[in-house]
Amino acid sequence: MSSSEGVPRPLAHRVPDLGAMELLLAVARLGSLGRAARELGITQPAASSRIRAMERQLGVGLVTRSPSGSRLTEAGSLVTDWARRVVEAAEEFDVGAQALRGRRDSRLRIAASMTIAEYLLPGWLIALHGQRPGTAVSLLAGNSAAVAERLRAGEADLGFVEGVDVPGGLDAVTVAKDRLVVVVAPGHPWARRRTPIPAREVAATPLILREEGSGTRQVVDSALAQYGGLAAPLLELSSTTAVKSAVISGAGPAVLSQLAVSDELTARRMVEVPVSGIQLTRALRAVWPCGQRPSGPSRDLLSLTVQG
Repeated sequence: MSSSEGVPRPLAHRVPDLGAMELLLAVARLGSLGRAARELGITQPAASSRIRAMERQLGVGLVTRSPSGSRLTEAGSLVTDWARRVVEAAEEFDVGAQALRGRRDSRLRIAASMTIAEYLLPGWLIALHGQRPGTAVSLLAGNSAAVAERLRAGEADLGFVEGVDVPGGLDAVTVAKDRLVVVVAPGHPWARRRTPIPAREVAATPLILREEGSGTRQVVDSALAQYGGLAAPLLELSSTTAVKSAVISGAGPAVLSQLAVSDELTARRMVEVPVSGIQLTRALRAVWPCGQRPSGPSRDLLSLTVQG
């Protein structure tokens, strides 16, 4: 059948649905509409209605009903042969789709910013392993800009970033909040200050900083922009561990996640310096490509992080 413009109607409008075909096959095998209905878990009136709808759609009678049972018409036998091939093909399709889902669910590729990768993801992944022990997890750690690029390139299934804004082309949900703190070695002059350091002074002081593109750097740049921006970095390093080592050695002050320096602050290897005039807080986000809601192990991990 074609429309008035000569464009064929969609196949779904011309071919009975799989449920109707399965019912017809059951009637052919069992010789009874009632038994076929019971086998498929539907009522006999529903089965009769489905067969009638199929007959109207095809324009031919398919089943002759009598007190002794139901039998196929000549057209019904022919349609049953066709339906059997369609149902078998659908079963093959379903098996293949399940195999694809199995492949998808057997692995999880995560890209995460350094702070989240080091201080939050291990606990989340232990919980995920309890739910999905057969899922192989790979983790790519980098700065937030690199995480976004991996997701956009299809190299990761789920990402975690820090920073001020959601990276372009990605959807996100906040999974945690984090506070950045100014830290120095115990011997640094700021460690002996009895009053908070003004934000303007922090901005004017060369700091040990993470590289451009890191979530920590984005937050610091944004927070201090109102004071003329950051002074030229004292050092610019590509990992939180390297920044911490430089601070502990006495090289100078830095701004780091409270998550990353809690042990050093407790052990007094570093000192937190109060700052006035700015709020150094940020959202930690799970991210994924726009329009592609996480599924399988990605969805399960996301539910763990949001709950946690």
